[in-house]
Amino acid sequence: MNMKKRWIIGIICIALPLLVGVISALLTRSGMESFDTIVKPLLSPPAWLFPIVWTILYVMMGVASYLVLTSEKLRTNALYAYSIQLFLNFFWAILFFNLQNYALSFVWLVLLWIAVLVTTVRFFRIRLVAGALMIPYLVWITFAGYLNLMIAILNQ
Repeated sequence: MNMKKRWIIGIICIALPLLVGVISALLTRSGMESFDTIVKPLLSPPAWLFPIVWTILYVMMGVASYLVLTSEKLRTNALYAYSIQLFLNFFWAILFFNLQNYALSFVWLVLLWIAVLVTTVRFFRIRLVAGALMIPYLVWITFAGYLNLMIAILNQ
């Protein structure tokens, strides 16, 4: 594969999760206002931190997917798992912010966590660095699970 094609694939791989995040953020923008009014758990980070963290995680996901996609190893299952977790990621925000269904969004987040774990393991099997790039995302989803569960409990 020539260098130009690698660059194009790399840009697409990074742009895809960023696009998922941007579209999700645009669709949930109105729900963010109500988020400011709910009771949040003790360890809730400030609102300004979320877009920064998510942007970094989306770029890392994109790089990881690029490393898997350009690998010589069989990668179909890994990319399938990656697609599923992107899908789950996208709709979690809608369940949480727009529908304000905190219990359902927590269950959805557990499914997302499982999908991210499966993706991470499959990425590790193909490229060590790709799997390692997914670890911060898995940690953040774990923390998001704590936040989501506590918000569900505190705002019944």
